[in-house]
Amino acid sequence: MVSFRELARRLVADGVVPSISHQRISKLSQDDPDFPPTVPVGRSRAVDYRLARPYFATRKSRQGQRTDLQPPADE
Repeated sequence: MVSFRELARRLVADGVVPSISHQRISKLSQDDPDFPPTVPVGRSRAVDYRLARPYFATRKSRQGQRTDLQPPADE
């Protein structure tokens, strides 16, 4: 189990992603239902690196994508 800060550091060090912040990982953990399970550790959250690494390795990055220009999904 690793903190989001340590997860961000390891993902970059292992070359899984070029860059990522622990804040982005936190946001993904809240918004993405496919994000691996997390556990509370004090005031922080932790995730199993063995589950998180494949999640980030196969995740399609949408960095800089303008969602305000796309039609709503129900149309």
